Amino acid sequence: MKNSASPGILDRLSTGEILVFDGATGSYLQEHGLEPGGCPELLNSERPEVVQEMAAQYFAAGSDMVLTNTFGGNRIGLARYGADDRVRELNIKAVQNARAGAPDGELVVGSVGPLGGLLEPLGDISEDAAYDALAEQMSALEEGGADGVIIETQIALEEAILGIRAAKDNTKLTVMSTMVFDKGPRGYFTMMGVTPEQAVEALQAEGADVVGTNCGNGIERMVEIAEKMRAVTDKYLVVQSNAGMPTLVKGENCYPESPEFMAEGYRKLADLPINILGGCCGTTAAHIKALVDAVKGEAVAM
Repeated sequence: MKNSASPGILDRLSTGEILVFDGATGSYLQEHGLEPGGCPELLNSERPEVVQEMAAQYFAAGSDMVLTNTFGGNRIGLARYGADDRVRELNIKAVQNARAGAPDGELVVGSVGPLGGLLEPLGDISEDAAYDALAEQMSALEEGGADGVIIETQIALEEAILGIRAAKDNTKLTVMSTMVFDKGPRGYFTMMGVTPEQAVEALQAEGADVVGTNCGNGIERMVEIAEKMRAVTDKYLVVQSNAGMPTLVKGENCYPESPEFMAEGYRKLADLPINILGGCCGTTAAHIKALVDAVKGEAVAM
């Protein structure tokens, strides 16, 4: 159960504490029985012990907070699996599963990923439908007892802003938002042309409590993106790095960056400072342990 007397995310950040997120969700679940093309969110109901053990391993590695297994847990995403009528159930169970692995006082954050299509007029998702889907998911995450939500892996400001608005309008949760940037000849941009600096300013203007970047890059590029973000704000930032970019080896994605290699980058991020650090694709409990040892200066027993 959530301990309502425990300090929340913003309370802990306000003391100067660096908070540590967890590592990858998708690759962990794939290694523990998620079929190719399967629906990760259904595991919250069908194999809750797998989701609970994932959270427990990340907390044991030193995570201060873990994400729920709800990246695609909105009505539009779940409709692809015939589960669009199970939004409330699956999101509540996801929070409960993450909380089951949490030591007293540690935090659970609801993962809210992209809707899986573009908003009108570029795509076929109306603004009203998007807002309603996001609000429904976030309300369920709050009902389940989440401490915050993160509108993550975004490429378009319009969808990220809708997510922030839906969270602020319909919940009292701490709201984070992160975008994915690619490096090209002219620097870093999302697929929709947003720079790191533009992302920070727009997402904060909409009311996000914490903004930043996740996915799409290894630790060295994440340091470069974080420097650009920190240059335009003194507010809270979050970075969740991939363990590099994957290569296909014998039919499996292999990520090249070791825990020790990433730890050096995490130290640089902590020095900027970046207030919340975590892992994304390819990162494991071993990566999180190395991160904690690097930025908190204390060994974590595994």
